[in-house]
Amino acid sequence: MSPEKPSILVTGGAGYIGSHTVLALKQAGYDVVILDNLVYGHRDLVEKVLQVELIEGDTSDRPLLDNLFTTRNFAAVMHFSAYAYVGESVSDPAKYYRNNVVGTLVLLEAMLAASIKNFVFSSTCATYGVPNVVPIPENHPQNPINPYGATKLMVERILSDFDGAYGLKSVRFRYFNAAGAHPDGLLGEDHNPETHLIPLVLLTALGKRKSISIFGTDYPTPDGTCIRDYIHVSDLADAHVLGLEYLLKGGDSEVFNLGNGQGFSVREVIAAAEQVTGLTIPTQECDRRPGDPPSLIGSGEKARKILGWQPQYPNIQDIVAHAWQWHLNRHK
Repeated sequence: MSPEKPSILVTGGAGYIGSHTVLALKQAGYDVVILDNLVYGHRDLVEKVLQVELIEGDTSDRPLLDNLFTTRNFAAVMHFSAYAYVGESVSDPAKYYRNNVVGTLVLLEAMLAASIKNFVFSSTCATYGVPNVVPIPENHPQNPINPYGATKLMVERILSDFDGAYGLKSVRFRYFNAAGAHPDGLLGEDHNPETHLIPLVLLTALGKRKSISIFGTDYPTPDGTCIRDYIHVSDLADAHVLGLEYLLKGGDSEVFNLGNGQGFSVREVIAAAEQVTGLTIPTQECDRRPGDPPSLIGSGEKARKILGWQPQYPNIQDIVAHAWQWHLNRHK
């Protein structure tokens, strides 16, 4: 480790995007500590793959945070500790406001008390709601249509206010559909329950599910199914390292979309999975789900211009192939 690289606290670092970012930070020479309550994180991946210090705890535990910040010297905090199931946020919004908003507020207040003023925040394109224009730029109106998106927007507003009042600098990343797995097969997507399309398709290919449901075949898209912008999780991780370095060099608070600027339909994803696996994947056509926009595609031009971010894996075949290798390893 280079002596000039500071220590970074990564909350939620045992989860999907957090763990990939921890690995990218380590490879960039940073000293990393993970804070994770392990509700959705994976201890085995931290111990076997990441091999960094894991503190089991919650962002709403102020005494734990105060002790952590007074006994360590962190230059920044990267925050991935959010609940992220849209459906659950509708049925149990209290859980989401308590963790995603109150937990973040406690974390930010503890940071300020310890004079830590660099914060990288995992936000979401769900803050935009149904888009007026595609690809979606950062200045698009934010009108979330579910409590999950609302909690992320609320934190974004808190960060703006904290910058003005307390000088807390933040980079807020609004990403689109995180997907794929580490190209070396070290890490990947393992949610329980699983709700994301690509792992669901691959679990169907593995025989873990009977079929993949296609929700809506009559959208105003070329093949009638929803189009989404899939962004490789390793590309997301690289963007977070660049965002951190931007802040450490004195950059002002900023917001960036992380998307490829192109979308793939549900049928195109299934076709890519069939091509990668060499298997026929059974499908079941279902009615539309309420609140699903026909197309969600994000412009990543601002991140490219300001941070120098260059996605390495924009191709859906690469994203699916890396995810498939991970699933084969994980489900041996």
